[in-house]
Amino acid sequence: MEILENLALGFSVALSPYTLMLAIVGCFLGTIIGALPGLGPSNGVAILIPLTFTLGLDATSALVLMTAVYYGAMYGGRISSILLNIPGDEPALMTTLDGYPMAKSGRAGDALVISGVASFVGAFLSTIGLMLLAPMLARVAYLFGPAEYFALYLLAFCTLGGMASNNQAKAAIASCIGLGIAMIGVDNNSGMPRLTGGNLHLMDGIDFLVAIVGLFAIAEVFFFIESHGKGSAIGVKLGKVKIPWPEIMSTKWTMLRASGVGFIAGILPGAGASLGSFLAYMSEKSFAGDKAGFGTGVAKGIAAPEAGNNAAAGGALVPMLTLGVPGSGTTAVLLALLMTLNITPGPTLFTDRPEVVWGLIASLLIANIVLLLMNVPMVKIFVRVLQVPAWVLLPGVTMISFVGIYSLSGSYFDLLLMVAFGVLGYVLRKLDVPTVPVILGILLGGNMEDALRRAMVLSDGDATYLFSTPIAIGLWLAAIAGFVAPMFLRSVLKKPQRVTD
Repeated sequence: MEILENLALGFSVALSPYTLMLAIVGCFLGTIIGALPGLGPSNGVAILIPLTFTLGLDATSALVLMTAVYYGAMYGGRISSILLNIPGDEPALMTTLDGYPMAKSGRAGDALVISGVASFVGAFLSTIGLMLLAPMLARVAYLFGPAEYFALYLLAFCTLGGMASNNQAKAAIASCIGLGIAMIGVDNNSGMPRLTGGNLHLMDGIDFLVAIVGLFAIAEVFFFIESHGKGSAIGVKLGKVKIPWPEIMSTKWTMLRASGVGFIAGILPGAGASLGSFLAYMSEKSFAGDKAGFGTGVAKGIAAPEAGNNAAAGGALVPMLTLGVPGSGTTAVLLALLMTLNITPGPTLFTDRPEVVWGLIASLLIANIVLLLMNVPMVKIFVRVLQVPAWVLLPGVTMISFVGIYSLSGSYFDLLLMVAFGVLGYVLRKLDVPTVPVILGILLGGNMEDALRRAMVLSDGDATYLFSTPIAIGLWLAAIAGFVAPMFLRSVLKKPQRVTD
C-alpha cells in the first residue's frame, strides 16, 4: 500500500502538463542522440544538462528531462547498429550481430520494430524493479557508517573504472586524476587552499558540470571533427516499416529473461548496460543452442541484447538514488546534476524528497510508453538524423554547451575551464584512458575524503576500523574482485565479433 500511495504521488507530479511535455521532449532528443554513432547516453545527457539551467528547471523537472534523454538514447542506439553496423553506443554493440544481417537481407524495418519492442519490455520491467527494490535498498543503507561508505566509494572506483577500460592501470590513473581535481579548492577542515596555484577562481573548487560538459561534450566535438568529417550515409535501405507480430510473440520469453539478466547487471556498480547487453545475448544464445542461428539475423539475437541493455539502464538508477553511487557512466552524470541542484541522493532522499523520486519513477513509466509509440511509427524520421551533416550538428552542440555553462555561473573563467577539460578529454581518449573514472573521482572524491576522515576520528586513527564490520569487509572484497575480475573477463568479452561485409 505504501508503494501504491507513493506511486500515486509520483503520477500527480508526472502527469502535470509541463512535466509530461519535458518527458516527451527528452524521449525525442534522446532517441536522436542515441541514433548518432558514438555519442551515446553519457555524452547526450552531458550535452543537454546545461539546457536545464538555461530553462530554469527545478530538481524534479530537470531529473525527468535528463532521465528521459537517458532512456531515449538507450532506445536510439539500435538504429545505427542495425542500419550502419556501427553501434550508436557501446551497449548496442551486441545488436549489430543479428541486427545488421537482418537489415542486409531486406528486413531493416522488422529489425527496428523488434528492437524497439524489446527495448520497451526491458526498460519498462526495470522501472518496475526500480520501484519495488529501491525503497528496500534505501532502508538497508541506514546501516552504513563512514567505514562502509568509504568501502562503497572504493567499490565504485574499482568496478566502474575496471569495466570502462581495457587497461586496469589506465583506469586507475584516470581515477587518480579525478581525485586530484576533487582536491582543488579550500580544505574544509584546515581552511587552507589546495592545488589552486594562487588562482582565486579555483578557491571554490571545480564545478561538476563544467568538468562533465568539457570532458564529454566538448571532447566529443573535437573527436567528431577528427573522425567524422563529412558524416555518413545509410548502408541499407529501410523500406516499408511493418510490425512483425509472429516474430515479436516468439521472442516474448527471450525479452523477459534478458530483462532480468540486464537489470541485475545494472544494479551492480560499474557493470552497466554494456555487460547487461553482453550477458543477455550470451545467456540466450546458450539457452537456445547452436541451431537457433544466432549471428545470422534472427529475432531473438536482436531482442535479447536490446532488452538487456535497456533493463540495465533502469537498474543503474537503483544504486544512484539509494546509495548515492552511480551504477554507470550516465548515472554518474545524473548524480552530478542532482548534487548541483542541492539534492543529495541516498536513503534519506526517499523520505525528504519523495516527490522527486516517485515523480521520476512515474515519469519513466510514461516515458517508456511514449518511446514505444514514438520509435515504431516515427522510425523513418530518426533514421534521417543519421544523414545530418557535421557542419550542422557540431555548432549546435557547442552553442548549447557554452550558453548553458555561462547561464549557470556567469563566469568567463568557467568557459575557459570547460574548453580545457575538453582538451583533456580529447587527449585522454586518444591515449585510450577512460574519462568515466575521472568524472567519478570529481563527483565522489570529496565524499570519499570526508568518510575516511570521519572513520579516522571515530577510531582515533586506527586503520583497522575500515574493516570492522561484515558489510565493510564484504564491500572491500567486492572492490578487489571488481578490479581484478575484468582482467580475466576481458578475453571473453572480446570473443563476439561484429558481422561485416
